Amino acid sequence: MTDTPEDLAAALSLAEQVALMSGEDFWSLPALPDHGIGKLRVTDGPNGARGSGSLVGGVRSAAFPVGICLGASWNPDLVAEIGAALADEVRDKGAHVLLAPTINLQRGPLNGRNFECYSEDPWLTSRLAVAYVQGLQSQGIAATPKHFVGNESEIRRTVASSNVDERTLRELYLVPFEAAVREGGAWAIMTSYNKLNGTYTAETGWLLTDVLRDEWGFDGVVMSDWYGSRTTAPTVEAGLDLEMPGPSRDRGETLVAAVESGEVEASKVAAAATNVLRLAQRTGALRETRPFEEKAVERDATRALIRRAGAEGMVLLKNDGVLPLAGVSPVAMVGPNAETARAMGGGSAQLNAHRLVSPAEGMRAALSGNAIIAAKGVDNHRFEPSLTGEFEADWFDNADLSGEPVHRGTIEETNQFVMPEMTGGAVTGAPFSVRVRGTYTAERGGTHRIGFHVAGRGRVLLAGETAIDLWEDADWSRGRTFFEEGSDPVTVERELAAGETVEWTVEFRSAQTHDLGVWGWYLGIGRPADAQSLEEALTAAAEAEVAVVCVGRSAEWDTEGWDLPGMRLPGDQDELVRRVAKVAKRTIVLLQTGGPVEMPWAGEVDAILQAWYPGQEAGHAIADVLTGAVEPTGRLPQSFPARLEDSPTMTGGERTYPGTDLQVHYDEGLHIGYRHHARAGIPALFPFGHGLGYGRVEYGAPELADAGFEGEGKVRVRVPLSNPSDRDTTEVVQLYVAPEGAPVDRPAMELKAFAKLRVPAGGEALAELELGPRAFAYYDVDRGDWVVAPGRYTLRIGRSAEGIEHELGVTRAGELRLPR
Repeated sequence: MTDTPEDLAAALSLAEQVALMSGEDFWSLPALPDHGIGKLRVTDGPNGARGSGSLVGGVRSAAFPVGICLGASWNPDLVAEIGAALADEVRDKGAHVLLAPTINLQRGPLNGRNFECYSEDPWLTSRLAVAYVQGLQSQGIAATPKHFVGNESEIRRTVASSNVDERTLRELYLVPFEAAVREGGAWAIMTSYNKLNGTYTAETGWLLTDVLRDEWGFDGVVMSDWYGSRTTAPTVEAGLDLEMPGPSRDRGETLVAAVESGEVEASKVAAAATNVLRLAQRTGALRETRPFEEKAVERDATRALIRRAGAEGMVLLKNDGVLPLAGVSPVAMVGPNAETARAMGGGSAQLNAHRLVSPAEGMRAALSGNAIIAAKGVDNHRFEPSLTGEFEADWFDNADLSGEPVHRGTIEETNQFVMPEMTGGAVTGAPFSVRVRGTYTAERGGTHRIGFHVAGRGRVLLAGETAIDLWEDADWSRGRTFFEEGSDPVTVERELAAGETVEWTVEFRSAQTHDLGVWGWYLGIGRPADAQSLEEALTAAAEAEVAVVCVGRSAEWDTEGWDLPGMRLPGDQDELVRRVAKVAKRTIVLLQTGGPVEMPWAGEVDAILQAWYPGQEAGHAIADVLTGAVEPTGRLPQSFPARLEDSPTMTGGERTYPGTDLQVHYDEGLHIGYRHHARAGIPALFPFGHGLGYGRVEYGAPELADAGFEGEGKVRVRVPLSNPSDRDTTEVVQLYVAPEGAPVDRPAMELKAFAKLRVPAGGEALAELELGPRAFAYYDVDRGDWVVAPGRYTLRIGRSAEGIEHELGVTRAGELRLPR
């Protein structure tokens, strides 16, 4: 029997070919046992492999640092190592394809999935994308770079159009995908939900066929995002191979009929089936016969890698000599993130981690024998805290809880993403309903808040009495939860005495949702932080030798399915930082967010460490950096504006963000991030590429070898570095190209090369940077190729986009045209 994908596809009937073009269920394609073809399985990423469980449950997995943390490492070798380690995680979940990496650009600071992306810069993103893809696929697991293309906001992403001119697409948003395909050899690509210039990406033949396949030579599978395929003939004709998830909505018998009527060419179906079979062959799924099993395997080597990677991505934004901490006692860890591990963002990137280490826990382990005082001070949650435990759940195969339950079991958390495929067989499809019961015991007396939101319909009963009612359609309205399919939270208050127990019941039913057809419910109960909580934190800070203020956001804020309301820290965290800074001897701000925040207190504190969401070992990695066991070597992959108004997406009013009439106009064009700051003359609070270490490297005069620039358009630069300190340190040398007198509008400067080097104490190192012709080129839309224009180009070399140490110039007399 031949294993050639083309021959296998040719041996299949039309119905069998069509069967391979849709998922069979949420996470897998159908097997074709008559032809010996096994089942191809996929799983969510990018910061782990979750498996088939719900977004917050399921079999435990390793949680790696999020994308922006890896972006801040500026280390492709590290990202390749993580890619290879993720292959084991994917196999543990019985899968062959990881739905990752996320390589959209950070167009602005409010995107809910900013944390998943590597950078605002296409070159840095492309280097890390190639590394991730190659590392993962070197172990036989397919990567799926996503979301192709223009998904830089979560607001109405399933229906909005990203309107981007072709040159901006070519020079910015397509660059990481081009590199992932041409250099990384990606085996799969996922389309985005949004429209591109008025047409859904899953239906855009120019994107999926002309560019991806014909120009870039892609021979893998193009799959839709989940429920992101809406038509039959248009998606097939455009080049969308695979509709996910299953069972099919727009293909199956409908597609067979379209082929038989001549609406869809049979050759298109055969080509798509061939691509799917090629992916199955590459990943070993084609002839796989092992029984499906999901395992939770915790590896010491993986834990060590996560800890090392998390630390390497942390960025020391400010340090007035307080760090590293050495022989300091006691240390006060205050703030809402002190005793809570903020390891990952929300949405499809969530998983059930093997462990979660908080900053306070990590510091206690690192400073054993030294006192660690922890106090919350204020809240920073978006929703009231969900409950954990074993709660009775009765499932019904109807929408009104009538009759006997078809399944009785338990759930472990009151944050439930309810898809029939994720209920472990409790229900198999809509309509369905569920009744969940539990108790809550107040640790402290006072006013408690009960919050509830639902995608579907539901209600909350307290002590048998209805407290929140969203059961009828008239009581429910669409909000910004559950991927914009759920209601906004409804909150009520109850007075509870310390030790008082209240019985609660959640009743939920499936009901029509909007764009994605997902269901879920969330119940939270908690006692808000009050004046006493704040005083406890301030007292701890005043009594300690140093106060570490642990502030930021969480997976409730930085999440798929919504964008942030602003750049300020949620709640009263800014006030907490300022109050602590007034009473503490020394103040360090430990910031954990998925992107930029405004810092009105930056001048009032001694140090600021941006730790992002560094994975399951978060607290240990944070302690490694704070104590100096590891030097902070991260550099910002995204500009931190001083104010939201300084962001490029804010320059055009609602037209540019969040859009008007479901149209988002990328009017800023090429000028995002540091390019915008340079063009507008607006300094960033902390610029792209910025980051401090525990030593400081000195730059020598760079040497230029430009003999090939006039001919092939290549340039080499050598930058000598020296370290006069008594401690080894690390430098990220950055090279920006600034064209002078260009014939078209071009950014003031563009990152085109970088090198991360260790410089020994009292020693030297040499950074070698090479620029190819594309580093100097712009895309000529009229001629359809890349052009290096004649003229002078300034090479700016430095520590950040605003920390340039040296400049060199190169000049060419003639024009150089490069093929696409």
